Amino acid sequence: MAGRIRDVDIALVRERSPIADVIGEHIQLRNAGGGNLKGLCPFHDEKSPSFNVTPERGMYFCFGCTEGGDVITFVEKIEHLTFGEAVERLAQRAGIQLQYDQGGYVPRRDHGERARLIEAHKAAAEFYADKLLGPDAAPGRRFLSERGFERADAELFGVGYAPNEWEALTRHLLGRGFTADEIVKGGLAKEGRRGPMDRFRGRLIWPIRDATGDVIGFGARKLLDSDEGPKYLNTPDSPLYKKSQVLYGIDLAKREISKRSQAVIVEGYTDVMSCHLAGVPTAVATCGTSFGEEHIKILRRFLLDQAEFRGEVIFTFDGDAAGQKAALRAFADEQKFVTQTYVAIQPDGLDPCDLRVKQGDAAVRDLIASREPLFQFAIRSTISRYDLRSNEGKIAALDAAAPIVAGIKDVGLRKRYAIDLDRWLGFMDERFVMQRIAEVGGAQQGRPRRAPKTAPVDPNVRVEGELLKLAIQRPALLGPRFDALDPRAFTAPDHVLVHQVITAAGGAASAGHGGREWVDRLLEQCHDDVTRALVTRFAVEAIRADSHTEERYGAAMLAAIEAIAVDRAIAQVKSRIQRLNPVDEQQDYNRLFGELVALEQQRRVLRDRAAGS
Repeated sequence: MAGRIRDVDIALVRERSPIADVIGEHIQLRNAGGGNLKGLCPFHDEKSPSFNVTPERGMYFCFGCTEGGDVITFVEKIEHLTFGEAVERLAQRAGIQLQYDQGGYVPRRDHGERARLIEAHKAAAEFYADKLLGPDAAPGRRFLSERGFERADAELFGVGYAPNEWEALTRHLLGRGFTADEIVKGGLAKEGRRGPMDRFRGRLIWPIRDATGDVIGFGARKLLDSDEGPKYLNTPDSPLYKKSQVLYGIDLAKREISKRSQAVIVEGYTDVMSCHLAGVPTAVATCGTSFGEEHIKILRRFLLDQAEFRGEVIFTFDGDAAGQKAALRAFADEQKFVTQTYVAIQPDGLDPCDLRVKQGDAAVRDLIASREPLFQFAIRSTISRYDLRSNEGKIAALDAAAPIVAGIKDVGLRKRYAIDLDRWLGFMDERFVMQRIAEVGGAQQGRPRRAPKTAPVDPNVRVEGELLKLAIQRPALLGPRFDALDPRAFTAPDHVLVHQVITAAGGAASAGHGGREWVDRLLEQCHDDVTRALVTRFAVEAIRADSHTEERYGAAMLAAIEAIAVDRAIAQVKSRIQRLNPVDEQQDYNRLFGELVALEQQRRVLRDRAAGS
């Protein structure tokens, strides 16, 4: 077995793996001020962003689920890797060749399982792409040409061809040093009577990549009449590939999705290609499964989908009955987005690929531009099934559409669609329609939940927290004065732990200007996950001051916590004075009274300094 990765190499991997870039491959990050970035957490489902990244210190922390750490921790968690595998993955990304303490460079065969499977899929994608140029792939090239794709387009999307042989890919990968077990485990081959045989044969191949650009699976389209399999065949679920969590094209579309605040959902690989080539670079598609909740989570992270940020998700479906049914299924998931949701249906039933072939790129862009709000589509599709020439038909249509309208969470939007429904049905009686919606759809709403009351934060505890954040993020502002504080100045259990860690690491005066090295020293003093999470949180949480006022703010927080300590001392002196008899114990009484006067004078000075923030 390989030895332990050298500490100097781990440090180099951290240095050359900017945390904002690595995390930005999985979620959209926006400026949150103070050098921090913010996005929707990839580790739990949330409506508003609580996931914070601090590039200066190379740390992240989610205030919703308390996941936090550095760039290596993030890769461990998001990719489900061990620490060593995460370091290797980042090293490969940064072009760093690792060395181990027990000697020598580590050969690739010693990498973890995921890395090995990723390499096997990369080799398979290159093999398939190369075979598309051969004489046997003529049917595949003809298929692409008939759909308006040129050789450069195929290269852009990595389209390839699987030879119509039993073991062509398997032999190639075995020759590259991959084992039969790895090839089968990754879904590239399946077990046959005489060993592994290729899963895809005589088919056009699309590599399916994750958001980081790694190939994790393939989609294969039938070309030959002799092929008795389904028209499309996908990689089965594997350690890399989970079809419910994959969107074809996300690697190419993610930056445009974030930039334009738009995602377009299409039905097939050629539709994604056509949209991108026609000027709609936000298109993605599911892979052999219907659009579901896991796909929503992927898109929300790139859309930064939240109440204050109104983007759009556009579903495209064929104009036939099946397409309309698919659009109505999508409606069931609509309100899992905060952003606005639309549907775009071509009246003549053409999908984006066929539309581009017959009418050109502009027609594809026009299709997306002609999108219709999904609520509107769902309501109008529902009432279209009824005869609106009779009162009976109108009432039946109203009752069928009422649950859809009643299910709209936004009160203002719900009212507007109730008015629209009245107009579409021809009642011209808004009060009647609204009452009917309330009667028919009201039962599904239940009682609105009250927002939980937030317990007030003790001002003294807030001061403790702000001071600890400064000691971790801006230690040079505090220096020896922070280190001289009585440990009893911190009362909240979390704050006591963090203060102990800072003291054990040598104190703020030894931290210089802080940064990643200081945070690393602090984390070395954490002996459990709870304390480590606390330090990470304080390293990431925003300071309540602008950068140009931080020095004054730090002095004010120090004065405030010193004033709190003086308050406690004053309370103790007053308690002792109350127990004395001023006549019989006059000397002690006068001494304590003098202490009290001095303490109150000190408190006034400190409070004046604290007010300077």
